[in-house]
Amino acid sequence: MEPAPGTGATPPALEVRGLRTQFPGRAGVVRAVDGVSFSIRRGEILGLVGESGSGKSVTGFSILGLVEPPGRITAGQVLLEGRPINGLSGSALRRIRGAEVAMVFQDPLMTLNPVLRIGTQMAAAVRAHDRVSRAAAWARAEEALAVVGIPSPRARLESYPHQLSGGMRQRVAIATALLHRPKAIIADEPTTALDVSIQGQILAEVRRLADATGTAFLWITHDLAVVSSLADALCVMYAGRVVERGPASAVIAAPRHPYTVALVGSVPSGHAPGARLPQLAAGLPPQGPGGAADAGCLFRTRCPRATPVCATPPPEAGFGAGHTALCHHPAGTTA
Repeated sequence: MEPAPGTGATPPALEVRGLRTQFPGRAGVVRAVDGVSFSIRRGEILGLVGESGSGKSVTGFSILGLVEPPGRITAGQVLLEGRPINGLSGSALRRIRGAEVAMVFQDPLMTLNPVLRIGTQMAAAVRAHDRVSRAAAWARAEEALAVVGIPSPRARLESYPHQLSGGMRQRVAIATALLHRPKAIIADEPTTALDVSIQGQILAEVRRLADATGTAFLWITHDLAVVSSLADALCVMYAGRVVERGPASAVIAAPRHPYTVALVGSVPSGHAPGARLPQLAAGLPPQGPGGAADAGCLFRTRCPRATPVCATPPPEAGFGAGHTALCHHPAGTTA
C-alpha cells in the first residue's frame, strides 16, 4: 500500500517509487515496467497480479537489480526500510541479496543445484553472508527446514533435489530465502506448478511465516484465487502499469478497473457449474514504442467501457480505505 509521506512513521520494509524498466523491441522501446509504485510493511503480503506480459516478473527482477542488458532500469527508486538500494554497486547489491531481500522462483530447480545435497547448498548460502562454522551453518539450515514444515529436516539435508517432491523442493527454496531472516522476500509464481493441496499447504505456511517473522512478501502471480486467500493488499498490473490497488478483500469483492473486473470474472469458482466465463475482446497488452499514444489508458482497445476520453491520461479514482483505480469509467459509475 502507499505510505503517507512525511508522517515520521517507521518506513516500509520494501518500497518502490516510480520504477521504469525498458527493453529494446522491433518497433521501438518496450516499457515493461512503466512508473510502478507500491510499499509493503513488515509482516504484510502484497499480491502483484496480472496476466503474462503485464510486467510482474520484470518488476521483481528490477527490485533486485537482476535485469540483464539490453534491458535497463531508466527511472525510479527501490528502498529497503527507507534506504535506497537500486543505485548500489554490483558488489554492494550482492551483499544485500539473500541477506536482506531474497527471491523465490517459480521453478525451485533454478535455485537448487542438482548435484549437491540440500544441506551443502543451504550451508553455503549461510556462509556467503555470515562467518560461521560449517556445523553452525548446517544447524541453521536444519532450523529453516523445520520452520517451513519439512518433516525430519536433518535427514532432508542429506537429500539431493531430485529425491524430493516438487512441493518439498519449493519449501526448501522458501527455507533458503529465510536463512538470514530478510526484510523482504519476492516470490515469483512459486506455487504455479504444484497441485492444489500442496499449494494450499505452502500458502498457509507463508501466511504463518509473515505473521511470525515480520518478513514482508511480494507475491507475484496471475492467479487471483491464490492471492485472495493470502495477500493483505493487491496491486493489479496491465501493460507495465498498476491500474488498481487496495486491500485484497476490497479489490476482490468490488473490483473497479474493467481489467480487474475481467480478472475476477474469470475465476471459475465465482460462477455456476457449466456457465460460460465472461471474455475480454481478443488482444494482448500493448508492447510498442513509447510516445503520445501511450498517454491514454492502455486497456482501452479491449475495454467494454471505453469511450474517446480514454485516449487521454486516466485519473486515479478513489473508493475509500486506500482502494484506487486508474480509470475514466470505473465499475460502479456511468460510462
